[in-house]
Amino acid sequence: MVTLLREAIRDGRVAIIGPIRQEVLSGIKHEAQFDKLRDALGDFPDVQLTRHHFEEAARLFNLCQGRGVACGATDILMCAVAALERFELLTADQGLRRCIEILRGEGLLP
Repeated sequence: MVTLLREAIRDGRVAIIGPIRQEVLSGIKHEAQFDKLRDALGDFPDVQLTRHHFEEAARLFNLCQGRGVACGATDILMCAVAALERFELLTADQGLRRCIEILRGEGLLP
């Protein structure tokens, strides 16, 4: 996964959504570390979230919940953005992976 991420960064194929930017930066105690990470994340473009992303997130949440998989609000929002924008998600988070598996099985994620 590290190799795929490095290649995606090198090729300019990485984007971020505001809630992830906030989550990554939250809790950093030292201002210098915060500034360094904020600046590094600044190289990645933001996906501008719209009503459609949030509506799709709710639909996908309901679908996953109906399959017995609970997805967090930010996780399912990432899935909705990926589905609508045809992005691939890279994650080591097991909860998010379960959501992704359900949605890939439904043909909603690449």
